[in-house]
Amino acid sequence: MAKDKGKDKTPGRKLVAQHKKARHDYHILDTYECGLVLSGTEVKSLRQGRASLVDGFVQIDGNEAWLHNVHIPEYAQGTWTNHAARRKRKLLMHRAEIDKLESKSQESGHTIVPLALYFKDGRAKVEIALAKGKKEYDKRQTLREQQDRRETDRAVSAARRRQRA
Repeated sequence: MAKDKGKDKTPGRKLVAQHKKARHDYHILDTYECGLVLSGTEVKSLRQGRASLVDGFVQIDGNEAWLHNVHIPEYAQGTWTNHAARRKRKLLMHRAEIDKLESKSQESGHTIVPLALYFKDGRAKVEIALAKGKKEYDKRQTLREQQDRRETDRAVSAARRRQRA
């Protein structure tokens, strides 16, 4: 029997980076999980938990999906083989998914944004979403709904506490 050589192949999901503001700025229409083509120093840098998805976006070019502007800093112990921090990275997706995303993203106001970067069973994955930009009043409406939901939850829990006492 062969033993697992990788020590980081624990089952589950280890989150590296998340783009929280994307859910605030966009209506998320559909999400996809994709693999990434990375160099060795990029993987080592990600395993240290260092990445930023803030300016990232996905572009379909020649039947291939590319992740742009995601910042993975250089690996500190890397040598001349170190990677560029903001290079474009190829996404690994099925052709049908790429074609579907390309046709949907051509519509007005639609874009493809990364939501999360994580390791799943030892492999680097990125969760991308087909999204439509929110208007300013949509953002305010969403915040208002969240505040109302919190206030009602607080009122209900306070009423339950009073009933128990």
